[in-house]
Amino acid sequence: MTPDSPERADLSPLAGARVVLGVSGGIAAYKAVEVLRRLVEAGAHVVPVLTEAATRFVGVATFSALASEPAETELFGAHDAIPHTRLGRLADLVVVAPATARVIGEYASGISADLLGATLLATRAPVLVCPAMHTEMWEHAAVRANVETLRARGVHVVAPESGRLAGGDVGEGRLADPETIVAAAARVLAAERARAKGRGRARAGLDGLTVVVSAGGTREPIDPVRYIANRSSGRQGHALAEVAAERGATVVLVTASGLEAPRGVTVVRVETAAELAEAVLSRSEGADVIVMAAAVADFRPVRAATSKLAKRDGIPEIELEPTVDVLAELGKRRRPGQVIVGFAAETDDALARAREKLVLKGADLLVVNDVSAPNVGFGHETNAVTVLYASGGEVEVPLAPKRTIAGAVLDAVSAVRRAETPAGLDAANSARSRPDGGERR
Repeated sequence: MTPDSPERADLSPLAGARVVLGVSGGIAAYKAVEVLRRLVEAGAHVVPVLTEAATRFVGVATFSALASEPAETELFGAHDAIPHTRLGRLADLVVVAPATARVIGEYASGISADLLGATLLATRAPVLVCPAMHTEMWEHAAVRANVETLRARGVHVVAPESGRLAGGDVGEGRLADPETIVAAAARVLAAERARAKGRGRARAGLDGLTVVVSAGGTREPIDPVRYIANRSSGRQGHALAEVAAERGATVVLVTASGLEAPRGVTVVRVETAAELAEAVLSRSEGADVIVMAAAVADFRPVRAATSKLAKRDGIPEIELEPTVDVLAELGKRRRPGQVIVGFAAETDDALARAREKLVLKGADLLVVNDVSAPNVGFGHETNAVTVLYASGGEVEVPLAPKRTIAGAVLDAVSAVRRAETPAGLDAANSARSRPDGGERR
């Protein structure tokens, strides 16, 4: 079996994993090229993030040529307003090799002076730090204290080796061998996935279930250029699909959003309310759980113009008609044992309106949020919801990342399947901001 063979990649815990490779400014930066090559050979999708100092040792073009995506170097790059958030959120693992004394110190102190530092603080993924520096620096009390601080926070560390250093000295501080680093990365990912699978089974009981999730805001065409839409980004629905898959479910995501598809999820792309209705309803019979997180348009033009409406022709008269009420239709079609979850984005009297909707739609759970509140709902990375039970009672989930909200909703689904009351979930609310409460690891 050759190193490049697909069999080898498929067997590696790194296969399919998204890895951010941080490279800081030390002479050992040249070894990071070999780390990158081995990670890619193992099947990982690798995005290099270089500090400015790192580029003085190895060129950006070298990393870009070997990586899965071009190397990133700027916190304020013109192509992406918040690159650290994107990199941190999508990463399955962050590896820093080499990690200089400066990078270690800033990470331990919570300082984000550049793109690498900001990404380290923005991720929930496991982090593997590989120090490399001269012996006197490695043995300095401040450096050792910073390393121990990181270890205490759950950061994995591959200690440097003894050997020949820059300048001809021999001592401890040499970057670990690339093969050692990649093997450690594989172990970290394997252990993390095993823990996540164990947590998912214990918390949500989704193993063997088929879950259909809808996401995003539909677009109803007025003419070939214009459409009626809403502010939904699809982030909450995508988070629900991702967390459900992590908890062992077979997931179908019907999405009107252009967001990247979560790993391990079957994605059906739609645009209009009619397309979304057909995609969800046609799959409803075989679903154990259906989560309607999409913001489906309530109305659509009766007729869409076949050519662009011109301003010179005056204000057009657009006749509207109601779209299919997918949630209500699911309530009518439900089969025994099936759990149906609806979402309600409200602005005024949110809970009162949602309770009425819960009865009218025939859902088991209704997740309501007041989108007029700061940092809640549409267009935000965070959300705050109240989960209403058809059987009575409610669970409030305060402002949190949307993956945390997804975990709370799936906990409620599990409670309904076990015929539990929401009271048993109240004690879990305080834990939902922790990584094992549904956050990115």
